[in-house]
Amino acid sequence: MSIRIDKVVTRGGDGGQTSLGDGSRVGKDSARVEALGALDEVNAVIGLVRAHADQDTDGTVDAELAAVQNLLFDMGADLCQPEGPKAHRASRMEGDVLVRIEEWVERLRVRQQPLNGFVLPGGTLAAAWAHMARTQTRVAERRLVALAAQEQINPVLVKILNRLSDYFFVLARYFNQDGKTDVLWRPAPAPKG
Repeated sequence: MSIRIDKVVTRGGDGGQTSLGDGSRVGKDSARVEALGALDEVNAVIGLVRAHADQDTDGTVDAELAAVQNLLFDMGADLCQPEGPKAHRASRMEGDVLVRIEEWVERLRVRQQPLNGFVLPGGTLAAAWAHMARTQTRVAERRLVALAAQEQINPVLVKILNRLSDYFFVLARYFNQDGKTDVLWRPAPAPKG
């Protein structure tokens, strides 16, 4: 699909509505637009992860993150096409991407320190941004689940977000020397008495 944008300011959304991929107009506060916005937020945070990924000396993680950013646009193309006669079937995501993400998760996980507690978001700047990407991915997942309760969506999209959250968790640990410098939760002492 080739996309050409000749004009950025269109004034088409000034009344609080926007167009979906099938040409229908919906409110900018609709569940579908909320879900699309959440995907966009994840993508923006990934840009910050990439900007701070100093440990990625061979470029593997950057290539994965670039693939995820493109994947999020593909997911948006799927999501902006409501089910119906005008929907573009070619833009529907399929489950093959899940295997690729699972391979990335496992590649990172096998080198990491075993977990012996809950990990707090933090450590290096890249790890903190990876944790932010993880939490934004969970927000997007909740938005898609809420939308799916109202309208039919491609169920693969929710699965992809679930896998991406796992990926960002192990990525954060990668940026913390494969878990060696993770910041662990220290529960408050039990009350006496």
